[in-house]
Amino acid sequence: MKAYWFEPKEGVLGFGDKRKPEVGVTHTIEAPIKLCHRGLHASVRAIDALKYARSSVVWEVELGGEIIKGDDKCVATERTYLRRIDASGILFQCACRFALSVAHLWDMPPVVKEFLETGNLDLRDAAWAAAREAANAARYAAMYTDWDAVTDAQNNLLEQLLKEAK
Repeated sequence: MKAYWFEPKEGVLGFGDKRKPEVGVTHTIEAPIKLCHRGLHASVRAIDALKYARSSVVWEVELGGEIIKGDDKCVATERTYLRRIDASGILFQCACRFALSVAHLWDMPPVVKEFLETGNLDLRDAAWAAAREAANAARYAAMYTDWDAVTDAQNNLLEQLLKEAK
């Protein structure tokens, strides 16, 4: 099963398992496995894997052996590392595009829009200050949003950019 897994910031597996992921390597763990407790985890959708990210390095992986599927992640006895992607630029680009996709829900200050459209880091502090002031209006509008549709669109964008990454 193809999936996505974010490498811990230390660059090795966590929870005392110090093995290092490398392209073409398969890590294994003996059963029993338990979702969220024991095993080699990954998510079928990149947006779901992002929830568990502790770095900006994402791996395309193949899960094998015994696999238990959960709502937003899986656990397996085998995980093969297919491709390593430093996704820091992709994640920044996605965050900007995700924010712009809901811009119609609030009265976005011009400096925020310019920052999101250009990614100009010189505007970041001013954009943050302006966005904080408008946050209450955005929270109210968010109550009336179809978040499943938004999340699906965000996942499609993230996975497309990951596929295009060199």
